[in-house]
Amino acid sequence: MEMKKTRERPRFYTPSQVAAHNTASDLWVSFLGRVYDLTPLMTQHEAGDALLLPLMEFAGKDISSWFDPDTKDVLTHIHPLTNCVSYYTPRGRFLHVPPAGPHSDWASDVIPWWKDKRYEVGRLSTKTRWIRVINTLTSQEQLLEVCSEETLAEILQRYLRYNSHACSYTWKHNGVSLDMSRTLSDNSVPDDDLQLQQLRLDHNLLTPALLLYFNDDLTEG
Repeated sequence: MEMKKTRERPRFYTPSQVAAHNTASDLWVSFLGRVYDLTPLMTQHEAGDALLLPLMEFAGKDISSWFDPDTKDVLTHIHPLTNCVSYYTPRGRFLHVPPAGPHSDWASDVIPWWKDKRYEVGRLSTKTRWIRVINTLTSQEQLLEVCSEETLAEILQRYLRYNSHACSYTWKHNGVSLDMSRTLSDNSVPDDDLQLQQLRLDHNLLTPALLLYFNDDLTEG
């Protein structure tokens, strides 16, 4: 009997994570909710190539405005001189965008990087949020920015850099054990950012706290 393949969950990134990759030797961009690592493209082409300049200018930034959300392709317009449909690149033509006219050195069979899944590393979070993770064993507290789409198990992976034994703890909120396979909202951990913004209050005033209890030191109620 043929086994069904389980679809791997995409990895989610915060805008600040993407922004950290902002050099020619480590260049990420995001667009239309996707995150792409274009570092290999930078190494494949000579430094100073004019087609790389727009990408370097927007390294670590969101470039969704360059693309049509319906076609997922670069925006087009009617060229004022030729009256033909051509790509619209007000920041300058960039890598894999064809020239306006015929060129003998243009390879039309190249898959443009924005359609090449090899460069895609994950998804851009539509909503990030802050949480406090408190280790009840050591009283250490860590403030984390996480993606609202992430499960608790994925948030745990973020926290491992601060506590390599985080898997040995039970995670709780308001005294209730959290389901690590579900998101914060699915675990009824409130997100009051919108209400706080409307009230012009600092979101740090009501940052949800997740309490970690070492499994060998749990007390039953």
